[in-house]
Amino acid sequence: MLILTRKGLYCPAGDFYIDPSGAVDRAVVTHAHSDHARRGSRLYYCVSSGESLLRARLGKKIATETHNYGEVFELGPVKVSFHPAGHILGSSQVRLEYGGEVWVSSGDYKRDYDPTCEAFEVVPCDVFVTEATFGTPAYQWPKDADLGKEIYDWWKENAKREINSVVTAYSLGKTQRILGVLKDYEIPEIYCHQSAAPLNECYLAHGVGLAKHRCLSELKNSARPQGALFIAPSAFLKSDQAEVLGKYETAFASGWMAKGGFGYENIQKGFVMSDHADWNDLLLTIQQTKAKRVYVQHRGHGALVKYLRGLGLQAFPDSDLEAEIPNQLSFF
Repeated sequence: MLILTRKGLYCPAGDFYIDPSGAVDRAVVTHAHSDHARRGSRLYYCVSSGESLLRARLGKKIATETHNYGEVFELGPVKVSFHPAGHILGSSQVRLEYGGEVWVSSGDYKRDYDPTCEAFEVVPCDVFVTEATFGTPAYQWPKDADLGKEIYDWWKENAKREINSVVTAYSLGKTQRILGVLKDYEIPEIYCHQSAAPLNECYLAHGVGLAKHRCLSELKNSARPQGALFIAPSAFLKSDQAEVLGKYETAFASGWMAKGGFGYENIQKGFVMSDHADWNDLLLTIQQTKAKRVYVQHRGHGALVKYLRGLGLQAFPDSDLEAEIPNQLSFF
């Protein structure tokens, strides 16, 4: 059903790509992060709630065809549908049905609670192509963590000392999730980097509740807030704009913080807030799909494939999909 080419996962029967790495005629896109949604394709297929983010990232004039979650549409003889991935707003798994077989390409996914996006849905299938960004036993998230309170308490202690707090976070997904978990906390001044501003608007337009915030661009260089919370990409700390910070401490919200000993420059605090499934949720999801065959992306030659084989499953790195390319096709 799917083969791996230089431009990514390709479905020969339907003549389309899933999250292609370059321009193609028909791109089925799981979500708007830049490593999954790229410029130049003639037509983009996406879930309805993710379209505005896709346009914010790739341009308002891109051609799109949108579908609701669970809605079946056909690309050639292949029946296609999107299903919630729980990664960011509008993130999707892609279900493909053809020739009596069902494949699911997971895209990026998580199963932890997130008030800013649709909750993950298990999609039964014969073949599951799963991400494994955190596909080792070292990465396991505490499921009872109150991340909003953790960030709030850290900010509050800094504010008492009139020190600003800076959480470094990606502009799409992580910034909005932080604003979402802080929605019910009283923080007088929250500033978001200008790269997140149009993305925040997309979330708000879909009715997602975010903590009240302002754009960093509203601050003049002469301004010196004290006890404020800033949410910005890590590059902000090395920019001229960082002059507004005065005294500050920094934190990073990421699954990479699960191992402690952060090892990140200028980071004093870590919050284990991941937008990907941890080791336990990867295993749970694979088992719940009841897939007979599993292909693993991102860590295909790592612990997950070995562990799944130990359970008696047919598990392979996604590079094995290259072997399924018919000789008459030449995509390389």
